[in-house]
Amino acid sequence: MLVLFDQATPLPIRPYLLGHEIRTAVQEGWETLKNGELLAAAEAAGFDLLLTTDKNIRYQQDLSERKIAIVDLSQQQWPRLRPHVLPG
Repeated sequence: MLVLFDQATPLPIRPYLLGHEIRTAVQEGWETLKNGELLAAAEAAGFDLLLTTDKNIRYQQDLSERKIAIVDLSQQQWPRLRPHVLPG
């Protein structure tokens, strides 16, 4: 699975997603794209999943026609998120 981390997704979660190809918005050169533009670019590039900490994305975007899956993490601070991550 090709996974895109948005700007605020904690990078330490990366090793826990074994078997998946992880890229960041920065690596793709998309750090200035807003939500709708980022989703469109990710879909066009073949990403399967956007991992984000943007709790408002579902209210700001019409997601009904999107092909990309979106997972919204409850925390963006790694120390607070870490206890909820299963060992890799």
